[in-house]
Amino acid sequence: MRTNMEINGKQYSFDVEPRTTLADCLRYKAKLTGTHVSCAHGFCGACTVIVDGLPVRSCLMLAVQADHSAVQTIEGISDDNELTPLQKAFRKHCAVQCGFCTPGILMSAHALLSNEPEADEDRIREIVSGHLCRCTGYLPIVQAILEARQFFKRGERHIGRRKA
Repeated sequence: MRTNMEINGKQYSFDVEPRTTLADCLRYKAKLTGTHVSCAHGFCGACTVIVDGLPVRSCLMLAVQADHSAVQTIEGISDDNELTPLQKAFRKHCAVQCGFCTPGILMSAHALLSNEPEADEDRIREIVSGHLCRCTGYLPIVQAILEARQFFKRGERHIGRRKA
């Protein structure tokens, strides 16, 4: 089947089998390997991407379901060569260990703060609870997201002059 989507601001068109997941399409057709697949059942959250402004488990969504959608992956979270304020907060708080779950958590946090820049700690914990991380213990992740809120409140999700 033919599917068309915007990925990180660029238009793509792919021929995919109807059963191809969005995660596989991103990784093998678009060659964007920052989206990780771990459990392939939607439990761990490692494959989270943003589709039309909302976080989704790309291992559960079919590529054809994303037809004519705007998809954002970890590769598209910034338009610069620098880390975003959210990524910098993760680094500052040591919210990454092995890093396998990090892209999915960053995408969920980015979607949350984009839609709810005033999200409180309970709401952040609720979002983070949908991700399986075996290394960090979650506290540094929550602290990093709390710190990054100030940038989203001011519209500074990205580094440089671009404001989204």
